[in-house]
Amino acid sequence: MNRFDTEDAAEQPVGRDLDAQGGDGALGAELADAGQTSAADLISAALGNTGETPAAGESAAGDAVEALRSFHVDIFTLFPQMFGGPFGESIIKRALVRGLLSVALHNIRDYTTDRHHVCDDTPYGGGGGMVMKPEPILRAVETVLAQPAGWALPASDAWVALPPWNEHEAAQLPADTPIVLLSPQGRPLTQRVVSELVAHPRVALICGRYEGVDERVRTQLVTDEISIGDYVLSGGELAAMVLVDAMTRLLPGALGYELGAHQDSHSPGTGGLLEGPQYTRPFSFRGEAIPEILISGHHANVDRWRREQALLRTLLSRPDLLAGAELSKRDRALLAAHGWQAPL
Repeated sequence: MNRFDTEDAAEQPVGRDLDAQGGDGALGAELADAGQTSAADLISAALGNTGETPAAGESAAGDAVEALRSFHVDIFTLFPQMFGGPFGESIIKRALVRGLLSVALHNIRDYTTDRHHVCDDTPYGGGGGMVMKPEPILRAVETVLAQPAGWALPASDAWVALPPWNEHEAAQLPADTPIVLLSPQGRPLTQRVVSELVAHPRVALICGRYEGVDERVRTQLVTDEISIGDYVLSGGELAAMVLVDAMTRLLPGALGYELGAHQDSHSPGTGGLLEGPQYTRPFSFRGEAIPEILISGHHANVDRWRREQALLRTLLSRPDLLAGAELSKRDRALLAAHGWQAPL
């Protein structure tokens, strides 16, 4: 994913800065607005504002957090409000409404107990920016994962009525629940990684901010670390949205066409290649017509053409993928005719 830019210092609602500018009143009001919005409220609002009624056999949006789904995601963040829009549209929304997916948003700040609900501090050894403290993250994750999938801290319990937690001993967490930190130091997100994660019944995602998280979050809690690219974002929330979208597409019933995800770029149906060109109506646009083979009615020839186009597009745009692809003699001959040299 992404490094957490020091520019975020301007947006952090931490006690030091706000207290210096006006005391506890402004801070308390801001935290009350941000911290008391529950995960259920956010997701229900995202799903329910359109007035859509689930079809027969589908669960209502209000049950999204309470019912155990076939696949569940816990997201730990300082900014749960960011997820309402993306999760209230398109494929993710349909998966939530149909009961294929459940998502619980957990505000890390709700698990603080100090006066100002501080989640970050200055780094030891100096340097710019702020580092997210280990205690709120570990308390949030260990508390939530000790509960059944779909549980979330009631908004009224934030800060003041937290479940018991042992600060000095690591909790026993479910072995089949990956705890993923979205980080620029993680392994690259690929379709294979997505398939690995969605094979679990439950996944936990931690969204860092600022200069990242205290290293002890990695050594004492995280089981996996994933990057969505070598570039800078302001935090892990956007990366979490990307990952949830990619995982949702692999859930049976999430797409209108069952083989859609199987035939996407990087997927098993394409042998890990990029998908070839696609066309729809009109037949001709601005003088460019679709390839005649696509209307020939000869399915074997169409399949062969699509395979060839996938090979050529991969050679042009991502030749590195060819090294790990399963290539037939015919595939290799086609690629060689277009300048490809097989690795020794």
